[in-house]
This record gives sequence, C-alpha cells and structure tokens, in this order.
Amino acid sequence: MERLTILKSKLHHNLLLCLLLILCTSCVTSVDTIVQYTDEELTTGQVTPTRHRVMSDGHPMAVWEKSHDGAKGIILFVHGRTWSGLPDFDLQVEGEELSLMDGMLEQGYDSYAIDLRGYGKTPRDASQWLSPVKAANDVINVVDWISERHDNVPIHVFGWSYGSVISLLATQNNSNNIASLTLFGFWLDLDASVEKDHKDKSLERRVNTAEAAASDFIVPGSISQRAIDGYVKAALAADPVRVDWRREQEFLTIDPSRIDVPVLLIQGEFDPYAPTDLQAKLFTRLKTADKSWVVVSGGDHAAFMETPRPYFIQLFKDFIERFNP
Repeated sequence: MERLTILKSKLHHNLLLCLLLILCTSCVTSVDTIVQYTDEELTTGQVTPTRHRVMSDGHPMAVWEKSHDGAKGIILFVHGRTWSGLPDFDLQVEGEELSLMDGMLEQGYDSYAIDLRGYGKTPRDASQWLSPVKAANDVINVVDWISERHDNVPIHVFGWSYGSVISLLATQNNSNNIASLTLFGFWLDLDASVEKDHKDKSLERRVNTAEAAASDFIVPGSISQRAIDGYVKAALAADPVRVDWRREQEFLTIDPSRIDVPVLLIQGEFDPYAPTDLQAKLFTRLKTADKSWVVVSGGDHAAFMETPRPYFIQLFKDFIERFNP
C-alpha cells in the first residue's frame, strides 16, 4: 500500500511537470512571435516591409517586401513619375487604412514594391538619368529575381501612372515570368509624338513640393486631410528631389499587339490623367483576349487610397486570382 502511494505521488509529480513544460513551451512560442515586431507594429497591427538589395545590370535596386505565409500569389508594384514605392503603396497613417500592400496581404498575397533608380532608397546611377528602357529593364530583372526566390512562380505586375507605362514596356520586352499585368492611371497617347531630347539637355534636380505630393487627391471628401498630410510627409521624406528622365520617346515603342499576358486596365472615373480615349486605344489594341477594363466609380488618380479602396482591392484580387499558379 505504501508502494502504491509512492507511485501515485510520482505520477502526479510527473504530470505536473509535463503540464508546466507545455505551458512554458507555449509561452516561449508567444514571446518568439512578439519579438519579431516593434512596439508600434503591435499597436497598429501592421507589418514592417523587408528591404532587399537586388542587383540590376550592376546597379543596386531597393525592393520592399511584405510576405504572407502560404501566399496565393505574388505581386510587384511599380510606382509613378514622382514618388517611390513605399509612399505610393505602403502608406501608414495611424487610424487609416491606405496601404495597397497591406490590402493585398489581407487577401493572401505576397507584395513587393520597387524603388526605381533615383527614387526612395535606390540611388541614381553614374549617368544621373533615368530612361524608359532602363526602367523597364530594371522591372524585368526584379520580376525575375522575385520569381526565382519563389520557385519560379510567375509574378503579377501592377503599374500605377508612369509605372503603368513602364510595366507595359517591360512586359512587352520580356513576359516570361509575368502572370498578369494590371495598369492603373494609364496616361500615354499611343499615337502621340514626343520630341527627342536636346543635345544640351541638363539635369534639373528639381525640389519636390507639398503641393505636388497632394495633387493626385482630387475628389472632395474621398480621403481625410490627415491621410493627405501623411502622404505628403512620407512622399517628401522619401523623395525630396525629382528624378531626371531623358529619352522619353522610348515609351512610343510600346506596341500593345505584342502583349499576350492577361491585362486588367483600371480607370478612375474622375482621373484627369487617364481619359477614356487613351484607355480605349490601349484596350482595343491589346493582343491578349484575356483582358478587362474597369472604371472605378468616384475614383480619381489615387483611388486605391480613397473611398473606392475596398472595391479597388476586390476587383484587383478577383482578376489576378484566376492566374495564380
């Protein structure tokens, strides 16, 4: 009887030790998860993007990533003429939902954003100039790098404003690793003529302004003043000096009849930079039969940060998910 009592005591002791070990293991796991984030992230629930250094023809490109475990697909965002990847696609303002990268992360997608040469954290190259072909080639190289690190999965490319034309040119030149192409704020007249640069064209290094940063927010009441102020602050901090471009006539080498990947063309109803006739020229000339043209009601040139944001994200997600691997 005494032996049985001792055995019971040992059994209870071992059970307590096991329970304590399980609880401690659970605590350690929680701590490991928490220490990956800063205090600000814990309060806002946002994930800080990871910065990658990607070499493109010998030049270091800053590429930002927000990853999703078990992602359904992968997106590369290409910014516009004046502002870089993070202000455009990952704007963080307390109490506001503005980041397109976060929006697509919630939909189950890995998101990357490139800083083109001279923008954000990517330095200018030795020439000090950016050109359409150079920018398009950098996009291709980054797409290939992203695809390679994700087991050669094809990438969804999203281009906004100037980025829409750069992305179109990149896709035309090499679409091997591109799953789909989404263009928003497409502004180019495919039948226009562009004068060649003067031989004595010089660098301007024009200082960017708060007025320029706020200029895309057009529809009254579609975004809070606090959000606009946040964008202006982030944009000027990331890109205080306007990047100098040359050989912009290279954009007119774009031939939509060579685009055979699925294309989603998004137009803001009140976007003055993307009139309907220019969208129609592009849409009707695209080679691909798998194409959609959607007008976002109430949207302007920055619709994905404004009132139409939920609809914008939904239509973008609905289109690209048909072409996930």
